[in-house]
Amino acid sequence: MIHYLRSRAHIFPSLSHTFLPPNRSFRPSSLSVKPLSTTAAAAMSSAAPAQLVEHIVLFKVKDGTDPSRVDAMLTGLNALTSLDTVLHLAAGPVLQTRSSLFAFTHMLHSRYRTKDDLAAYSAHPSHMGVVKESVLPICDDIMAVDWVADRVPESLVVPPGSAVKVSFLKLKEGSGDGAKGEVMGVIEGIKDGFAKIEQVTCGENFSPARAKGFSIASLAVFKSVEEMAAAVADEEAVNSRKEKVREYLDGVIVVDYVVPELQPSSASL
Repeated sequence: MIHYLRSRAHIFPSLSHTFLPPNRSFRPSSLSVKPLSTTAAAAMSSAAPAQLVEHIVLFKVKDGTDPSRVDAMLTGLNALTSLDTVLHLAAGPVLQTRSSLFAFTHMLHSRYRTKDDLAAYSAHPSHMGVVKESVLPICDDIMAVDWVADRVPESLVVPPGSAVKVSFLKLKEGSGDGAKGEVMGVIEGIKDGFAKIEQVTCGENFSPARAKGFSIASLAVFKSVEEMAAAVADEEAVNSRKEKVREYLDGVIVVDYVVPELQPSSASL
């Protein structure tokens, strides 16, 4: 599932080439979770909030871990969607990671109205319990990046089956605001040039202690893996964007992920 590719070959991560094994289709597995929180339910039917905080966590599960323990971790994480401050939350296996340094196996993506809401989620006893009991015992590595989205998508809940491409960029040491602004500008222009992208957000990480030096993040949502693959197959458009930012970057992580089908359950944590 994890493929090791050199990050320098994928300098523009949000639209870098997607490797899919031949004659295989990815079908996200069903997971049992609690019902949506009242905040998330309201987010699906009400006007978009004034801002949106994106939260991505990447996990590397230890080799040889019993699959039942991995399932327990994912079930526990997905149950956190019931917490009141959560607008959207889904966790599942990574389709692939492109990085020369990291080999993540699972990803969690969640959304909040404010940084305070994210902090409340992080400090909630249910969240802390899942991390202590189900995550830390089976993971070799964990990375987290948080950013305030540059734009608020019309749909705050990413539909099951959607393909998500998350990209983290590390700027070269000494890069100034001009370089940062140019990189951000290129990412912000993605959606206008690629019709198959349903959503794009980007921003500067505000949790540096957990981000391994990566300071800029972006997230692109497609309806399916096939549409994501079709978009990144446009080599001319991809390469033109790579060249605009190549000189400013010292590292790139790209993660492809499919939002799992989540079956509501009355089970508690």
